[in-house]
Amino acid sequence: MLQAKYSEWFKEHKSQLWPMDGYKFIDRGGIYAGIRGVHNPGKEGYRYDVLHPRSGLPCTEPLMGYRFPKETMDQLLADGRIIFGDDHTKLIELKAYAHEYQEKLSSVIEIDGRSGAYDVRELFPEYRTAFENPKPVKFLQRFIPLLLKNQGDIYLDFFAGSASSAHAVMDLGAKDGVSRRFILVQIPERCNEKSDPFKKGVTSISELSKERIRRAGKKIKQDNAGKPDIANLDIGFRVLKIDSSNMKEVYYTPDAVTQEALPGLVDNIRADRSAEDLLFQVLLDWGVDLALPISQQSIAGKTVFFVDGNALAACFETGIAEDFVKQLAAHKPLRVVFRDSGFISDSVKINVEQVFKLLSPATEIKTL
Repeated sequence: MLQAKYSEWFKEHKSQLWPMDGYKFIDRGGIYAGIRGVHNPGKEGYRYDVLHPRSGLPCTEPLMGYRFPKETMDQLLADGRIIFGDDHTKLIELKAYAHEYQEKLSSVIEIDGRSGAYDVRELFPEYRTAFENPKPVKFLQRFIPLLLKNQGDIYLDFFAGSASSAHAVMDLGAKDGVSRRFILVQIPERCNEKSDPFKKGVTSISELSKERIRRAGKKIKQDNAGKPDIANLDIGFRVLKIDSSNMKEVYYTPDAVTQEALPGLVDNIRADRSAEDLLFQVLLDWGVDLALPISQQSIAGKTVFFVDGNALAACFETGIAEDFVKQLAAHKPLRVVFRDSGFISDSVKINVEQVFKLLSPATEIKTL
């Protein structure tokens, strides 16, 4: 009954179903087609008997044998994934369900070469030309789903340029619900001094790229406002820049250290570094995902960063006293890091480990 109804519908709509017009069967597992995926292509495969369910005789083997070992074939038979002909003289086929269909990437993709410029022009109406030769979003979206299929998969673009890849990844997430991530790398290249952005004060390509990501994310949410959960679409990103170490370079031999120089050696962190600089150094040192959520709290008047809930807590302020340490330990972070010179006294620094052993024994402690 199910097959009869589907066959009737299929005949009526077949002309509209390409490239799915070969999927003319249905069972409780869904719509499917028969393909020769069990036949070994090009070279000698596995040889064994597959018995026809009605005649009990071995089915005709493919010319080059079977593609899978017998154990795999037995599992396919048990799962009902093998299609038999009317008798044993017909070659068997594999059920390929429509929900498993994946479009093959063509060696030639036809797309309007101007579409990349149109993508950008819509986002930057104030510029005649924001980027030169930006990659089209639709072009990137032809192959990204073939490579990045799972939640959290990462697209790495070493030549960020116009940030088309970030735009394409976010837009795909709105369309198919797969939350992919992206990493874009861009050297500190200046905009062409004759370009509209440069004339209006935007001097670096990376600054223009970041603005494109912001505008693209906002537009994607507006364009998909009616979709469920679109408000939760992640369009955020973090900007990290390569810099020198946060730590001072100290190469003194003992006889070169004067009494006057000693106060400058107490703090080993460069004076121009912010708490965020130190936090991301810690994340890198500990191998923590740089995209995890980070929040700030004030505890006993001190700013504390919490990474991914209580996975890591970091405080880089000075004047750390035992009362603050006890309040922080009450949050039971899995890891905690302080500035090495941040404690109000040596006794507080020594007692930190004992306080955490008492109040949060699972916490790993580090100083920077």
